Amino acid sequence: MQSTLLLKRALNGEFLSTDEGLWLWKHASLGELMMTAYAIRQRLIPGKEVSWIIDRNVNLTNICISRCRFCNFHRTPKSEEGYITCIADYKIKIDEMYKLGGRQLLLQGGMHPDLGLNFYTRLFSELKQLYPDLKLHALGPAEVAYLSKKEGISYKEVLQRLIAAGLDSLPGAGAEILSDRVRAFVSPGKCNATEWLNVMREAHQMGMITSATMMFGHAETLEERIEHFVSLRQVQSEKPEGAPGFISFTCWPFQDEGTALRTKYGITNKTTTTEYIRLLALSRIMLPNIRNIQASWLTVGVEAGMMCLHGGANDMGSIMIEENVVSAAGASHQLDAKHMQDTIRAAGFYPRLRNQKYEFID
Repeated sequence: MQSTLLLKRALNGEFLSTDEGLWLWKHASLGELMMTAYAIRQRLIPGKEVSWIIDRNVNLTNICISRCRFCNFHRTPKSEEGYITCIADYKIKIDEMYKLGGRQLLLQGGMHPDLGLNFYTRLFSELKQLYPDLKLHALGPAEVAYLSKKEGISYKEVLQRLIAAGLDSLPGAGAEILSDRVRAFVSPGKCNATEWLNVMREAHQMGMITSATMMFGHAETLEERIEHFVSLRQVQSEKPEGAPGFISFTCWPFQDEGTALRTKYGITNKTTTTEYIRLLALSRIMLPNIRNIQASWLTVGVEAGMMCLHGGANDMGSIMIEENVVSAAGASHQLDAKHMQDTIRAAGFYPRLRNQKYEFID
């Protein structure tokens, strides 16, 4: 195989195989990957505009029984530190977000053994009654699969009830690495890779907006990273014509501070800035049917995020009014609205505020 021929095929929008993606990872230079990824970005999204969003992450609860070995945030059901966020707290947090111009709420939780589907539908309905223009980007395939098993109903029925209650889009949370070998070790209580992908298949058949993610740099092989791309690309290729499917992809390195992976198993985050940019560029090359690629400045830093804009990314994500999960494992970078826009301009691009559909707004 030759890198030049593979990159030319990628520029033409062809799907590269796992072996071909692995070849590029091992043999193509950083410059070659970045230039190709940027050219693909320009083919899909011409110009110098880079999107960003104002939203807020709120955790429904910190009680979770999934036993993820990379998570410091969760608490056991019997923990005195456990909580379930109440409506009064939601109102304070949403009002703060509205004052800053945000309208999207990312609701993340865990697998709380006492919270069933009725809890989520009541919560979503109440939030939409209080804030009719609020966009709920909530839960994820792992929670949908968990609720499906808990309630004894299909993924489709879970999603139908959540949508009827106010769910607007489904985050790609809980993907980690879409390998059952890896998932059995790092997140033993979550759904397997096939279940995660099948929830997304169902959501796409229903016309839902979803996103895709990858958390890497822990127990996976290089080949499993590439297989992750191929799995996402396959699901995206199956969506109905006109359906948004995976509207974006984001990857970020495992944050290791205080996690069981580090303290018990000695697994640390060794991802360099160069490795992150290479992987992001390769994601653009391997995922030609996912339009938007987001740079995870929160976990890799602002400078690396700026470099990613020259290597295939067209989105810088959120200013992160609130984020608790990866921050609990060491992610400490911050940006407010002004600094976000200044950062995009400093990289040579034009900042454009967007909504959850990746539509520019003024």
